[in-house]
Amino acid sequence: MYGKAFAPEYQGALTTLSVNSSLTDVLAAGTEQLRAAERAGAHAEAARSGLAVAEAHRRLGQVTDADRAWKASYRTAREAGDGAAMAWALWSGGTLARQRGAFPLAWRLLRLAAELGGRAGDVVVRGYSLAGMAETGRIQGDYAAVTALHEQLLAEARKRGEARHTVWALEGIAQIHRNTGAYDSAYAMFEEAAEIAAGAEDRRGHAWALRGLADIVSVRDGDTERALELLSEAEVSCRAMKLSGALAYNHKMRGNVLYRAGRYEQAREVYAGALAEFESMSEPRGTALSRLGLVKSLARLGRDGAETAAELDELAGVLERIGLRHAHRMVERARTELGLTTGTGETGAAR
Repeated sequence: MYGKAFAPEYQGALTTLSVNSSLTDVLAAGTEQLRAAERAGAHAEAARSGLAVAEAHRRLGQVTDADRAWKASYRTAREAGDGAAMAWALWSGGTLARQRGAFPLAWRLLRLAAELGGRAGDVVVRGYSLAGMAETGRIQGDYAAVTALHEQLLAEARKRGEARHTVWALEGIAQIHRNTGAYDSAYAMFEEAAEIAAGAEDRRGHAWALRGLADIVSVRDGDTERALELLSEAEVSCRAMKLSGALAYNHKMRGNVLYRAGRYEQAREVYAGALAEFESMSEPRGTALSRLGLVKSLARLGRDGAETAAELDELAGVLERIGLRHAHRMVERARTELGLTTGTGETGAAR
């Protein structure tokens, strides 16, 4: 039903690159082709090569270089009058904005990309841009607004037999189910995503699906060792492809699994490592979530209650500024779990 996964963001002379190509290889090939296109005055080719460069930088966590590259790709595409290439550059910019926690900008760029892609007749960039809008809303916790869009995109991807997009949509819906407590349906969707990704040789999608499965196995079944095995399997692909962001989120999930198992010292170490990874790539959402895990771990290891409460208050503000609508609930759950009274260092009976 599904063919081999492909990477439509690798365009022009770079279409021979695999969806599983190491990002350092993609960056090298894209940069070489970009320079050759610029020397030849081939604006359209330069724009599409620049897209691959932007995406490689983004996924490697090199946000300043990624920002420079997608904007250059857009300008070059506009000079060439290539509407589809302009849309792809906007998609890259919108995806980067989401990664950096700039959600209003992400919405604006991705919406423009979808509209421009539609006018240019490029159904793939339109679909990817709509998917980006759906993912932005999901990350913000606005499930009611984007669940239908996720399901629409899943149906379209299944109809076209696009493995990579099907996997993405399944994982997005699964995450919504997991976050609303529907663990069984979430597990089934992550499992299907993993199977499709494996069959289509989509290592990136497979790694994210394994991360989702590990989360469910940990929170629903309490099977810590199985969850850690799944994360270790996913980590192999993340490292092979140099997926810096995916690897950092893998490590944060490892911290979650260890914390749930009461292995607080190990969790503290892993959260601290994930925090450093996210900070190095200027990823505010991952940074804040890793800090939250680290705060909880330190509290379990005997940190003063007043210090813990103060940092939770600060984190609540950080998460709200980022635009995560469920931030308040996350921090309140942490306070309750740790037996802390809201806004104070006093401990309650649960402590």
